[in-house]
Amino acid sequence: MIEPTPTSPSTPAGGLQASTQGSPLDGALARWAALTALVALTVLVAALLAGDGAYQRPPEGLPDAGALVGWSLPVFRMLADVAGVLTVGFVLAGAILLPSRSGELWGLQVRSLRLAGVFAAAWTVLIIVETLLTAADIIGEPLSTTISGPGLRSFLTQTTFGTALLVQAGLAAAVAVCLPWILSPRVGLIALVLALGAFIPQALTGHAASSGSHDLAIASMLVHLTGAALWIGGLAGLCWAATRGSTSLAYAVPRYSTLAGWCFAGVALSGVINAAIRLGSISNLIHSSYGTLVFAKAIALTILGTFGWRHRRATVPRFAALRSPAGGTQTAGPAGAVPRPSPAGDARSRDDERSEERPVKQRQSAARAMFLKLAAAELTVMIATVALAVGLSRSPTPVTGSVNETPAAALLGFPLPPRPTLARYAFGFVPNGFMIAVVVLGGALYAAGLLSLRRRGIHWPVGRTIAWYGGLAILLYATCGGLGLYAHVLFSAHMTAHMVLSMVAPIPLVLAAPITLAIRTLPGPRVPGDLSPRQVLLRVLHSRVVVGLSHPVVALALFVGSLYGLYFTGLFTRLMGSHLGHVAMEAHFLAVGLLFFWVLIGVDPQPRRVEPLLKVVVLFAAMALHAFFAVALMSSTTPFGESYWSQLNRPYVTDLVADQVSGGQISWALDELPMLLVLAAVFVQWIRSDEREARRIDRQLDREAHATASANGELAAYNAYLGELAERDRRAAPPAGRGGKPTANAPPGNRRRDGA
Repeated sequence: MIEPTPTSPSTPAGGLQASTQGSPLDGALARWAALTALVALTVLVAALLAGDGAYQRPPEGLPDAGALVGWSLPVFRMLADVAGVLTVGFVLAGAILLPSRSGELWGLQVRSLRLAGVFAAAWTVLIIVETLLTAADIIGEPLSTTISGPGLRSFLTQTTFGTALLVQAGLAAAVAVCLPWILSPRVGLIALVLALGAFIPQALTGHAASSGSHDLAIASMLVHLTGAALWIGGLAGLCWAATRGSTSLAYAVPRYSTLAGWCFAGVALSGVINAAIRLGSISNLIHSSYGTLVFAKAIALTILGTFGWRHRRATVPRFAALRSPAGGTQTAGPAGAVPRPSPAGDARSRDDERSEERPVKQRQSAARAMFLKLAAAELTVMIATVALAVGLSRSPTPVTGSVNETPAAALLGFPLPPRPTLARYAFGFVPNGFMIAVVVLGGALYAAGLLSLRRRGIHWPVGRTIAWYGGLAILLYATCGGLGLYAHVLFSAHMTAHMVLSMVAPIPLVLAAPITLAIRTLPGPRVPGDLSPRQVLLRVLHSRVVVGLSHPVVALALFVGSLYGLYFTGLFTRLMGSHLGHVAMEAHFLAVGLLFFWVLIGVDPQPRRVEPLLKVVVLFAAMALHAFFAVALMSSTTPFGESYWSQLNRPYVTDLVADQVSGGQISWALDELPMLLVLAAVFVQWIRSDEREARRIDRQLDREAHATASANGELAAYNAYLGELAERDRRAAPPAGRGGKPTANAPPGNRRRDGA
């Protein structure tokens, strides 16, 4: 069991971090690591044996790489995955979870990134070894022959699996080179994104690439890998910080707990989708060895969820209590300065301070001890689950890629749909995993923001909520509904989906003000100078890139220019022939539409002010250029993407030129109505802007008039006061007689003395 040591007396001002180098915990940590490695290796061997993924000598005459390659390959695959997870986790802990000061990394944060660099270097080496073993396993030659033979180069350059491993090794090496030089949390965030990107090639290969539902399988695997890396790695990074005696856990653990909740949901949902694709039916879950391993993985996920629930009930409240001033983690003043007592009370004051520090340190140590007890056991289960996942990836699945019997099905990733009808357009469905992930994540994040505002008693307009979820529904239909289904098969349906993604769905999405909601609900800095999610969003919003993209002319060029660059070049044919290429087109259509309409009618804060007249000019220019594009489509006699459509060999709509003309007509028709609605919205915003400006000017004039009236009133009161004084003096003066002499009954003091 791992127990933390007390915080070092040399804790920096504020008590945010501490280091206990040479601590007795190092021995306990080594014993825990050895035990965890033994458990993971045992689980891996058991999973390989139970799932028929273990090495088996092939029949006589078939190529064989040998037992050494057959058993070493899953072991090095597991080690590479663990190294990648630790790389992500230590970057996450150092750059995001542990709070920074003055926008710089220091103390344990820097050490965490340095350790992440070591793990990234190990990750690179392990991927290289895995690549060599994989090449030997596929070629069927011993490892020594594979390294020296010509088959390795062919494997790396001519196979998707070999190229993916090569790219992954390159990304891991780039992370290892960059991490030792990072001293800023912003640059650390970029390194975290790069480290997560190294898992993308892994998601594009293996069972996901051979499944029938390519897009859904690849997207769910990518969510599964990134979620697991953040979840497991983040906990490992915090455990290491706890063993070093860090008091920053009072800030880091609550933030990690929120992240872990999202990761748990993503890993669980993507795992269910992956299992459903590869199992195909409930009976395969019960009667197949692959289903047995899936069931074991579900049990492990349930155990990990129980650990997370226990953390939320026990450790997170303890650390949250330490963030209060009484908990000792906050400082008095910006630099942690404490008022100095008088000389007479120095001794008594120091005794009081020591007596107050003891309970604080005891509570910190108790919280770290409880956290480490749970987290150490949880990490053991997590790494064992990684080993189980590696064994699962080596096991044959009940459903293979053989369901794609026709060339069209192999190209599309699903069987060729029947002749389109109105009902099939309305109720058809194709699982587009990437867009489903975008819709689910967007809906969940918006709902979380609404709940956060509701807990604080802040009202959010219902119309914006309806607009957001309405836009997501339109996006889902254009990519996963009947329209998205036939967008892979017909150019006219593809053009309709394109126009819906770029000109219909973005309008309600930008009117829903998601950026405003995020700014109002994202957490701010935990300590002065800390990099918070809200600050990241604001810095991105006001970055040079966003400022440049938000210029109306730039947004117009991207919105319209990409049409001509895509369809009047060979790029369209190349992208349509790839599953990821088609997803990239959809993402591009949505992105340029969101940018264009955000600049024109967005209600979110923008880095630059655009005059309404310029918006109208840009809008008319977009309408004219879109109309010209539609005319060019209808006038062309050469079908766009002819080689792709011919490979489908569809029995309906065989005239490609006629279908393209229909696409041009749809493009022209769908261009007019949304643009007119946007034009009306621009005019309404223009009028409201003028009204707001007029009200502002009126308020300014009222304030000036009030100030003038107040000044005039004070002057009038002062003049009246002077008049009263003059009148009083006049009444007090004696009445004058003839010749200007005072009368006889005048007061003695006022009588004139003659002859003086």
